Amino acid sequence: MLTIYHNSRCSKSREALELTQQFAAQHQLALEIVDYQKTPLTLAQLTELQQLLQVEKPVSVRDMVREHEALFATLGLQQADDDALLQALADHPQLLQRPIVRCNDRALIARPPESLQTFLRLP
Repeated sequence: MLTIYHNSRCSKSREALELTQQFAAQHQLALEIVDYQKTPLTLAQLTELQQLLQVEKPVSVRDMVREHEALFATLGLQQADDDALLQALADHPQLLQRPIVRCNDRALIARPPESLQTFLRLP
């Protein structure tokens, strides 16, 4: 099962979606497309996703956050700890890095989208 946490307004997310769709079709895998802005992830889902991101390489909670969004500064998250950052992501889904692709028991922040080639083991 593949899942992509997707923002259709983001060109990188659209590129990753295309690659993910191709991989799913080629391997006859189900693909779930989650527009995380319309269907925000819960704190529990974000915590699980952060753990799955650790499978490929160390990824901090801060890595999951779009620190350059104006809202990040507005909320004063510069010195926030992991718990506060996860809560901010749950409360303000626009702060979540995009796209994130989940494949079974691992996940990847697919920036740049080409990183999916290794993650999905594409030729």
